[in-house]
Amino acid sequence: MVALFDGRLDTAAAAQTEQDLKPLLDSNGRDIILDCSNLAYISSSGLRLFLSVLKNAKPKGSHVYIANMNDDIRSVFTMTGFINLFELK
Repeated sequence: MVALFDGRLDTAAAAQTEQDLKPLLDSNGRDIILDCSNLAYISSSGLRLFLSVLKNAKPKGSHVYIANMNDDIRSVFTMTGFINLFELK
């Protein structure tokens, strides 16, 4: 399962993105890739959504990968410690 992010994942976009990610919460052992190829910005609300996907997926035996982070997104993940929570592709 792949989720492709585009633009800004901030507080304004979080509610709709949360709805869009609901199918990922039923991963049932399938791996999930959060593709950040086109993600320009992520706020704490966006990080919370990523963490929610991870917390739902792990007990079901799924792996959550983050792919194609640009340097700015990688910096946010590093500063917050999230870089250690996810598997990177």
